[in-house]
Amino acid sequence: MTMIQLVYASRPFGFDESILRGILLNARTCNVRDGITGALICRSDLYLQMLEGPTDKVDAAYTRIERDDRHMQIRRLMRSPITSRIFGDWAMRSDPAHSWMWSREQVEDGAAEKAQDEDVLAVFSRLRQEAPVPTGP
Repeated sequence: MTMIQLVYASRPFGFDESILRGILLNARTCNVRDGITGALICRSDLYLQMLEGPTDKVDAAYTRIERDDRHMQIRRLMRSPITSRIFGDWAMRSDPAHSWMWSREQVEDGAAEKAQDEDVLAVFSRLRQEAPVPTGP
């Protein structure tokens, strides 16, 4: 089975805890079903998400996200074949962005779009290193 890693950025539409819970519940349900793992970094001005798994399933998930009206200005940042996953333990790890992420001004100026693949991967690698081992889905 061929696997890919896909990262996109978007801007939340109507960001609040209720919307975020809905996104995470939907993502975890679909991802468990489809064998997708990953992480979602979220804050009021940015969603940055990594999806990892079977190529067809990840591409289908991304197509669903593109049609989801809770996301605006969706931009695919990278899509690469992989042999192992960074977030193999998580159907969808969620995390509010920490201070080492881009500032609001940097996001407005297109920091996500300007980032090189290795910069984007470094964000998720750092999140993985700081994350506790999950105890459930």
